[in-house]
Amino acid sequence: MVADAVIYHPSVAHYLRFVATTVGRDKILRTLQYFARFYAWYLLRTNRPQSSITPWEQVKKQFGMVRKVMRAGKNLEHLKAAAVAADAKTMDPVLRYAAVGRQLGYAGYLTLDMATLLDATGIRKSPSAKRFQQEAYRFWAMGIICSIVAQTYTLHVLRQREARVDKKEGEGVVESKRIAIERAASRLQLTSDLCDLTVPVSALSWVNFDDGIIGLAGTLSSLIGVYLQWKKTA
Repeated sequence: MVADAVIYHPSVAHYLRFVATTVGRDKILRTLQYFARFYAWYLLRTNRPQSSITPWEQVKKQFGMVRKVMRAGKNLEHLKAAAVAADAKTMDPVLRYAAVGRQLGYAGYLTLDMATLLDATGIRKSPSAKRFQQEAYRFWAMGIICSIVAQTYTLHVLRQREARVDKKEGEGVVESKRIAIERAASRLQLTSDLCDLTVPVSALSWVNFDDGIIGLAGTLSSLIGVYLQWKKTA
């Protein structure tokens, strides 16, 4: 009876739907990868023995490799999304161009990242792998910046909408609640984007963040991703 209650509990069904998605599994692995990056840095800074640091460095490395293999071929998804956004003539022009830029940035990142897969796995070494990876980071940064522009603009538009709402009327109250929900979602995405941006800008030496900052920022953005995907599979 107890086993049946656990097995057929709605939370178990929700969890199974979550882990059945590639995005769900990737976000969990990403959370562990970036937390390991932070914790390995923390252990090093507190003068812990190498034997304590090595397991966390391996978690960071191996989970990163698993994720690299899992996202191979995902570039086509973003190319399609870019084409759909470009065809959305009724969308706000700023959001439309930002969406196209974001999706093309992610598509370029994933395409070049996939070009380094054989080298990273040791199957076939390539002298061009390092250059491809650097260019991949440039595309990733471009995609994130476009997303930041979109979210900043969205928050600006929401402020303008809110200023026109008459909260004394029933429709105004409903619109105000809708705006609050949209603002919370936009702020959450903006936070995630700003955290993610630390990775490519550091890899490109535009800003010198250490592994502690990158690890914490990556962990936070990954947890946001877990939360959003969990809601989608509810």
